[in-house]
Amino acid sequence: MLMGNNGRGRGSMELRGLVPTPEERWALMRSYLELGEGDLEAMAATVEPLFRRGPDLVKENYDYLARFPETAAVLGWEDGIDEEHLEERRRFFTIWLARLLGLDLSDDMARYMFYAGKVHAGHGPRRIHVPDIFVTGAISRVQADFAATIQAHIADAGVVARALAGWNKVLTMHLDMMLMGYQVARAVDEGPNPVRVTLFGRLRSLVGRQEMVIHTDPNARVADVLRKFFNYYPEARREALEAHPEPLEEGESLWLELTEVYVPRKSWRVLRNGRDLNYNGGFEAPVEAGDEVALFPPGR
Repeated sequence: MLMGNNGRGRGSMELRGLVPTPEERWALMRSYLELGEGDLEAMAATVEPLFRRGPDLVKENYDYLARFPETAAVLGWEDGIDEEHLEERRRFFTIWLARLLGLDLSDDMARYMFYAGKVHAGHGPRRIHVPDIFVTGAISRVQADFAATIQAHIADAGVVARALAGWNKVLTMHLDMMLMGYQVARAVDEGPNPVRVTLFGRLRSLVGRQEMVIHTDPNARVADVLRKFFNYYPEARREALEAHPEPLEEGESLWLELTEVYVPRKSWRVLRNGRDLNYNGGFEAPVEAGDEVALFPPGR
């Protein structure tokens, strides 16, 4: 592949290293944990006491966060709870708990947990960053509460054991998805150099914004910016990119593996500071603080 010098000349328009989509990751984790119908049946047998416990669990969760010094500081509640903020968080927790107890294993649930991870990384309306230690701890506390509730209300030890195994698997799927969203959001904020990504056409409505700022390290390339963008908005890949399998050469691995390389869809253009990267260095063109990377659909 021809590459230009100093960002000039025809270059590679290939993008590698994207994380799986939430749907792909969700399915992989479910398969790995072997979450099956037997697990779901055992879990369903415990839903009624967990549902009755729900309102108190929500209330006690935020009472605890307000008491624990580090989480109170994260939420800005050192001098007292902001009631409006508390209501927002209780609503979010209640919706999540209802979907969890409803055994929602849909792709939409995967996307919801991925979004929740981004919110906890400081990308929500209030821009509050909740460190990942507390994200992990929160799931563990829910799991412990489920165990106590089930053991208190279900006499059959076999049902208890099978149900707790199932809830452990599902809560692990939820935690994994939240941490995935958390990590891609934190990556957007890492680096001293801000680069603006400007969107056109259906991408705007698809992701709900016209532009976003992505931070990069010195010596970053356009590929680094695009990788962060398409990891943050995996739904945008279907619109702007097409994937091609890329087998590794023999000797690079103990077995033949398939990875995916992405290229812009036909007639899509990617510009850096107004210059079409098809003719100005490709995705390996360098980016600096204050640069703009623009994504144009066909006809723009």
